[in-house]
This record gives sequence, C-alpha cells and structure tokens, in this order.
Amino acid sequence: MVNIAMSLDLTALHAALDQLCDPEIPVVSLREMGILRDVHVSDAGVEVVITPTYSGCPAMEHIHDDIANTLQRLGVSGRVTTQLAPAWTTDWMSDIAKAKLKAYGIAPPHCLSPESHHTIRFAPRLQDEAIDCPHCGSANTTITSAFGSTACKALCKCLSCQEPFDYFKPY
Repeated sequence: MVNIAMSLDLTALHAALDQLCDPEIPVVSLREMGILRDVHVSDAGVEVVITPTYSGCPAMEHIHDDIANTLQRLGVSGRVTTQLAPAWTTDWMSDIAKAKLKAYGIAPPHCLSPESHHTIRFAPRLQDEAIDCPHCGSANTTITSAFGSTACKALCKCLSCQEPFDYFKPY
C-alpha cells in the first residue's frame, strides 16, 4: 500500500485550497473567511474540514464540491467533512478578509469579545452598533433590513454618501 502522507505535496495542496473563494463573496478565500478549518493527512487519504458560516448556509454544497474537485484535480484521495461544533464565528475571519470585504463594499463585522467564545451569548442588536460605510467611512448609517443579500449580512444605507451596502453581521 502506498503511504499517501509520504507521497503528497502538502505545499501544493495548501496552495490549491487557498485559491478557493467563498462563492457568495468571491474576493475572500475560504481560509481567510475561517470556513476552511483544517487539513488532516493520513495513510487513508486527506480530510479537509470545513465549517459553515451559519446553519443552513446554501453555499456549503458549492464549497464542498469546489474542495472535492480540487482534490481530484491534484490526484489526491480524500474527503470533505463538515464540522458544526464549535460553531463558526466572525472572529475566525482574518484581518485580510475584513479588509477585502471593506474594499468590496461590504462593511466587515465588529469583533466579539474573547470571553464570548466560552459562554452562551445573544447576538447584539444591530441598531446598537455604529457601522461605518465601506464607501466613504462615515458612521452616519442606518440599517434598512436585518437581512441583506444573504442571511449573514444586513442591508444598510449611508446617510452621508447615500450608498447602500451590506454589513457582515457578527456572530
């Protein structure tokens, strides 16, 4: 039996996985979003672990297929595992992802406190947060709908530049 761990080019595997983008926000990678959680290599093959941004995220099937196709293209025997616990949080997003979101016109989420990962918490009321416009930087904004282009985003409007924008809700 061939030892997969010995014959696998891990650098090429990680580089290929790092090229995969969130299908709903194509400017950020799965790793930058914190969706791509881990890659396990054993004699049985490769296991790529992903966590959805929220339960029922419609992009997960697409993400699963993108990863499976990447493994197949590289000739790697493997599987994709969806891990639900611990639940994904916007704190898993990299600073690079947050900067890319802002440049793309989506207000990045506010950071949650470190202790919030150890306790049950309710989502903050969106009306209580100052959300800076990703277009002009003004904090003179309003939430027009609790749900934006996807369930994980709220629809906002800047009262200074009058531009609408999505806000990635923290959770």
